[in-house]
Amino acid sequence: MNDQDCQGLVPLRHRSYTTVVILLFFHTFFFLLSAAPSQSTERVFQAGAATADITPPLGSLIVGGWRPVPAAHIHDPLMARCLVLDDGQTRVAIVVVDSVAVPRHVFDRAKRLINEATGLSTKNMLMSATHTHSGPNPWSEPERADLFWGYLSLSTELTDYQKFMAERIADGVRSALNNLEPAKIGWGVARAPEHVFSRRWFLRSGVLLPNPHGGYDEVQMNPGVGNADLVRAAGPTDPEVSFISVQSRQGRPIALLANYSLHYVGGVSQGEISADYFGIFASKIAEIIGARKLDPPFVGIMSNGTSGDINNINWGSKAEPRRYPPYRKMEIVASSVAADVYQEYLTLEYQEWVPLRMVEREIEMKMRVPSPEQLEYARQIMNKPDSEPKHHSQEQTYAEMVLGIADYPESIPFPLQAVAIGDLGIAAIPGEVFAETGLELKRRSPFLQTFTISLANGSYGYIPTPEQHQLGGYETWLGVNRIEIRATNKIVATLLDMFQELSSLVRE
Repeated sequence: MNDQDCQGLVPLRHRSYTTVVILLFFHTFFFLLSAAPSQSTERVFQAGAATADITPPLGSLIVGGWRPVPAAHIHDPLMARCLVLDDGQTRVAIVVVDSVAVPRHVFDRAKRLINEATGLSTKNMLMSATHTHSGPNPWSEPERADLFWGYLSLSTELTDYQKFMAERIADGVRSALNNLEPAKIGWGVARAPEHVFSRRWFLRSGVLLPNPHGGYDEVQMNPGVGNADLVRAAGPTDPEVSFISVQSRQGRPIALLANYSLHYVGGVSQGEISADYFGIFASKIAEIIGARKLDPPFVGIMSNGTSGDINNINWGSKAEPRRYPPYRKMEIVASSVAADVYQEYLTLEYQEWVPLRMVEREIEMKMRVPSPEQLEYARQIMNKPDSEPKHHSQEQTYAEMVLGIADYPESIPFPLQAVAIGDLGIAAIPGEVFAETGLELKRRSPFLQTFTISLANGSYGYIPTPEQHQLGGYETWLGVNRIEIRATNKIVATLLDMFQELSSLVRE
């Protein structure tokens, strides 16, 4: 090797050493960077809540009884109560509206308004009605308010009140979005069996139970307290009060969303608007957890569970039924349920982040339309002189319903939703679902805790199980029952499939 060759080796060794040092420096730098905590990669769960007033003007028709009456007084306001949750990947809005029911096209209008203003996907919005019986007519045709229970509006033309409701719902969700902040979340279950009773009863053999369609039933709705003919209830109750609590990271209450399978309470004064026990619960839970006068305001919410065959009257009681002054029974029920929830609320363990996912599907649901024989019977009833004996006291009302639904479509798109919040599952069904359907979903759900919000994203009447259909009774009568007899089979199968999909997503 000559001197020239040796001179060439020195720079080569120097360059190799320098390269190694540089590589080691950058390797160490990027390792430390990836290992160090970073605010930008931290998973943050957020929540925001707000309300919007949807109270109609006086003079609006109040529905909930057999015939509407004009509103003469506002006892307590009707609200849209809104909660938004966000895990950093998925954002979900849940809205509960003080109304007996809300048609799908009204909720759809509200969802479009929110989407246009915020970009939130309409498929990530769950909207439902409480089922207060002391609120305004939510349907499109004011002149059909007297046929509310049997009338499914096929019109998408919005009334002034429907437009107002949709706009206020949108305002409430947008305000909740404005209130989003880092939050923690917990959920639990209380029990309140003392306020839920089946309202469908078997009576002793030989007691005839005529229905308005010319036939006879095997069970009777609201058969009367102390009725000596009572044998047993026709279905189970769900005593659970499921609830979700969200707080700021510092522990300030943001919202509490509860779910109870109680139809409503009632007991209002004639012509008065009220949110029923749902509204009172919202106020009571805020009071009991010390969440009044916060900024942003705390939002208490009570949603309707699977209560299509449930009310708060103990029909099997042997005691004389107690009489209550207006609104007193609502106060008792709301205060009692809020106290039960509070006891479990004190034991909650909060999580600062949980996965959040939501899916929506539409299934084809066949409509129940009257047969030629049912149409003919309805025409006969409408032409029947008032002096003739009646087979049923409401036969003319139901004859009007039967004739009014003769042009229903063969089937409709039927929306179902499912939400997963960690190991909590929520189902949403657009109708008045029976308790046994909710219990089945709880029993077969892959989640540790599950509940169902009824009257969600629309309303298609009562949804009895096929077995309950065989027994007859008010909830199965053509008119108040609008969809196919085997509807719950489709609903449960679809929701369980959706739950399985969500369960896989949140466990990834």
